[in-house]
Amino acid sequence: MQRTSSRLTSSKKIFFAELAGTFVVVLLTTGSVVIDAKLGGAPGLAFVAFAPFAGVAAMVYAFGKISMAHFNPAVTIGFLVSGHIKKSQLPAYLGAEIIGALLASLCVLAFIGSEANLGANAPNYSFPLSIIFGVEVLVTAFLMAVIFAVVYTKGSGGWSGIAIGGMVGLDILFFSFISGASMNPARSLAPALLSGALSDLWLYWSATFAGSSIVALIYRKKFQN
Repeated sequence: MQRTSSRLTSSKKIFFAELAGTFVVVLLTTGSVVIDAKLGGAPGLAFVAFAPFAGVAAMVYAFGKISMAHFNPAVTIGFLVSGHIKKSQLPAYLGAEIIGALLASLCVLAFIGSEANLGANAPNYSFPLSIIFGVEVLVTAFLMAVIFAVVYTKGSGGWSGIAIGGMVGLDILFFSFISGASMNPARSLAPALLSGALSDLWLYWSATFAGSSIVALIYRKKFQN
């Protein structure tokens, strides 16, 4: 009975940590896109990249020791593939991430605006679809690789949040003009659902999971045998 109680307590901690962390990350990530659109692009790409960097970094430091700071279903699946979490933990992680993202988009709609489809990701179809898909796989793989590096080095001497948030910001800065650089299915889902901009959602619910899973398989083969 004691073990069951402890497990439930752990799941609740994970759920609320992931809910709060995903809310903040998606709020800043999509909110910055909406603000940039409202101001006619005056803040610029640097602002749109810095906001998620700051949000991810802060939430990693706030909740890393509680939930490993996923805030992203693709990261959660990556950790499942690598063996860092169990299947029984998936409902807590995925449920919290989706709910947190939806709450964040509702907050953006209520307090910031509805421009740019609530900050929904949008690929640049002047590039071939194969390039767009490949870039989204690549940016998610970059993010997952940095996360595994942080895990493997046990926090990278206090630089974990900066490293992970920095990778998110750099991916957006250098690759969003091609694929939208989501890296996060929940971040893509919430504004797309609420704005009705669903046509590109398949991309962010396939390429992101592919990118994180590829890196997780490599990590498991190289470092866990």
